[in-house]
Amino acid sequence: MNKEIRVWDPLLRIFHWGLVVAFSIGYLTGEEESNLHIYAGYIVMGLIIFRVLWGFIGTRYARFDNFVYSPNTVIQYLKGLLARKPKHYIGHNPAGGLMVIAMLLCLSVITISGLKVYAIEEGLGPLAAETPALTIINSTYADSDDDEESEHEEHENGHDVDEEAEEFWEEIHEVSSNLMLLLIFLHIVGVIVSGRLHDEHLVKAMFTGKKISMTDT
Repeated sequence: MNKEIRVWDPLLRIFHWGLVVAFSIGYLTGEEESNLHIYAGYIVMGLIIFRVLWGFIGTRYARFDNFVYSPNTVIQYLKGLLARKPKHYIGHNPAGGLMVIAMLLCLSVITISGLKVYAIEEGLGPLAAETPALTIINSTYADSDDDEESEHEEHENGHDVDEEAEEFWEEIHEVSSNLMLLLIFLHIVGVIVSGRLHDEHLVKAMFTGKKISMTDT
């Protein structure tokens, strides 16, 4: 007889919906370069750090060793999915586990590239090469005998390098953000398909923390 069991712990559910909100705000404010975008990015970064830690020390179904499977197991699950007879898992199924890892990696690239852009544009954030104060000090105590033309050329060259670096990291940031949208779409499709085949309400489960147990896998 099938029974309802608690699978997703409260912290994992808060992480999930908090990430949905934070990423949505960050993506929608990306063109504005506002403080809201920056704060959303920091929240996403904090949530990623939490999820990685929780993947090692969290509850049973939140840990990586419960849902990270071999490539062969993932392939076999997808074959069963296509045949409409997928094996049931209480926690993340192999495809879902792979999606969790893919999303965490993609979000990591998004946050790191965003921090690099912030550091280059504003000289702020944990990845800033130097603080504005250090920049002022360095300028104040520069050798007064340096040739003005040489200084001007160095400034222009440095400016060009900064622009190239900024464009590089902005491109990484934009591409990874759009890739995340694709992963979200695939995630939603996977939730709908597997939910119907297993007769589970997976969205509800992420609110209540409870799923239907068919087999203890």
